[in-house]
This record gives sequence, structure tokens and C-alpha cells, in this order.
Amino acid sequence: MSEEQPKQFEKPKRYVPGPGDPSLPPQLTQLSSKTVDDVMEELNRSPFFMTKLDESDGDGGSNLELEALKALAYDGEPDEIALNFKNQGNGQYKIKLYKSAIEFYDKGIAVKCGVADLDASLFLNRAACNLELKNYRRCINDCKQSLTFDPKNIKAYYRMARAFSALEKFEEAKEALEFGLKFDAENKASLDLLTKISKREEEIKAIAEKKEQERQTKERIATNLQTAIQLRNYTNINTKNPADLLKDSPIHLEDPEDIESQLILPATIIYPSTSEFDFIATISELTTAEEIIEMVLDRPQEWHEDPKHKNFTLKEMQAYMESESGGLIKIGKKATLMKALATPKPIIPLLDNSIRLYLIPKVDAESWLGTWDKAVAIKRRTGAM
Repeated sequence: MSEEQPKQFEKPKRYVPGPGDPSLPPQLTQLSSKTVDDVMEELNRSPFFMTKLDESDGDGGSNLELEALKALAYDGEPDEIALNFKNQGNGQYKIKLYKSAIEFYDKGIAVKCGVADLDASLFLNRAACNLELKNYRRCINDCKQSLTFDPKNIKAYYRMARAFSALEKFEEAKEALEFGLKFDAENKASLDLLTKISKREEEIKAIAEKKEQERQTKERIATNLQTAIQLRNYTNINTKNPADLLKDSPIHLEDPEDIESQLILPATIIYPSTSEFDFIATISELTTAEEIIEMVLDRPQEWHEDPKHKNFTLKEMQAYMESESGGLIKIGKKATLMKALATPKPIIPLLDNSIRLYLIPKVDAESWLGTWDKAVAIKRRTGAM
């Protein structure tokens, strides 16, 4: 008896049209007049070739093939249908398509299959998606729903705790973990999270304590400053539009904790005869007018050679400050700022907690004083002009 020889694979025969037959195979004839785009659009209506969802048949009707596939999703017993949706959701979760996974879990939950373990897992899996999407309250609610079907599911307690922790509701998070650990006392993930929450609570407590200490220190320093000003009998007037330069150079005590230490203030030096000014960010209340004049006249030779600064010398310069009533008071060159500010009458105030000093050569002083208007000075302070 001879052995049967194995059959050789035969290559499919090429289509050869006979007399009267179409030039293309019958199944392709209908595509012969269509463009590539038309063919791809046609294929996309077939569920097996879809690259995007097209629920129409191309003529405004419904896609019967797609509708048939949709119907298959609900073919079977409720638990089979719910399990199918769960598996599809799990597939989407694995590739991190969390919103898509939620849609499948939603459908599985909507079936209400009546199988406790399956219903519990659907809610629990949806909770995992919401946790990844930072929908923490939804995650908590899903975990609670899952626990109604399976009260001993430690994953539900763990995910709930993670969501509570993210919301910084640490007491609720620890309570959830403690419930879960009753059913699995050695659960590493829960124990690790419990440790992490405790550390975070300590960090937050330390930050809060530091902020409170800083607040108290700031408050104490402010109180010390006000006390120091009052003890010196200084008067301050806050103007309507304080100079921006003053914001970065606030009045302060040299030692913020010692009200008897010297006050450090910013000072605006105005030269009425040349319409110029200087700003000194920090100057001691113990500084004399003469020392300020020497300080501002310490300039390059070219500045002194400018004709408008001809009489800007220590000998010629005179110093003035505004009084509370808006007038001008001449300040002796040997007098300290402290002495001027503490004078009981007339009162020479701080303006916006700073020194305002006018320096003018003696030769120009008389004409300038003649033009000074007390009412205008008050209006400038109040922003009335």
C-alpha cells in the first residue's frame, strides 16, 4: 500500500474576466468608481475596521451592524453582562484610559446583576479610576457603595483612605484604614499609608506652629515699635499718597525686641531751589542735620561744579522740616532728628513714618519761605490737590 503524498498548497488563481464579465472581481466592482477616501469611509462603517465611531449607514440611517454588536453586549444573564462590562473596563484601566473604563463600569453597575461580589468589584474598580483622576469624593462614595456588598474588602478601605488623605481629611483616612486592618492586620499597603499619614500630620503641625510663631513675633515687633514711638512722644501723619520708595524701607527699631534701641527711619531730602531730591533708606534718629548735609554733599567734583549747586556747601545749607500745622521749622545743624521730633511745640511730625527734610542754601531760603503756603502743604498731605 503506497503512502499518501501530502497535498501541496495551491496559490489562489488570479481573477480573469470572461466574455461579458466585469473587469474586477464581483466583490470589488462596487468600489471601482470610488476614491481612496470614499473607500476608507465605507470601511469605517464596518465595526471590524472602525478607526472612529460612526453610528450611521452613510445615508442618515442607523448602522445596523453596529447596533447588532451593541445588542450583543446585553446578550446573556445579568451577571454575564455585568462581568463582560467589568472585563472591558479592566482592559481600559490597564492602559490608563480611566474615563473610558468608568463608562464600562457604569454600564456594569446599571445592570444590577444581584451578585454581591461582582457588584462590589464594579464599584471598587470605578473607585480606582476616580482615584487616578483625582475625583476624590466620587472615589469615597464608590468605596462606600462597594462596602455595602462586601464589608470586609480591605481594598475599599484603603482606596477610601487614600482619597481622604488627598483631601487632607486625615482623621477620616485613619479611621478607614483602622477598619480595614481589622480584617487584615498585616496589610502592608494600609500600614504604609497609615505611617505616611502620621508623618504628613506632623509636617502640617510643624508648619502651622512655625506660622503661628512668626505671627506672634511680627505682632510683638509691631507692638514694640508703636510703644517706642509713643514713649518718644513722636507724632506721625499718614498722607493720602505715600511715596513708593517708603514701602521697601519701613521704620523699625535697631533691635526689634528692645524699645529703647534707636529708631531707624527712611528719609526724603528735598532741594527746593533746584527741584531735586535724594532718598536715604535708613537713617538713625540720633543723626544730626549737619551729618545729613555732609552725607548728601558727598558728591563727585562735577556735581559741585554745576552752577545750580554753587551754594551747596555745609556752611551755606540750611535745614527745615514741616510742622503739624503745615508750616516750616528751621532745624539747627547740631540738633538730632530725635530732638526735633520730640519737640512739644510746635510739633514736627513724621510723614508716613519717615523723615522729610528740606535743604536749601541760605541765599535762596528767604524767597522760598515767602512762597510756602501752609494750606497747600496740608492739601498735599490729604490728597486734596
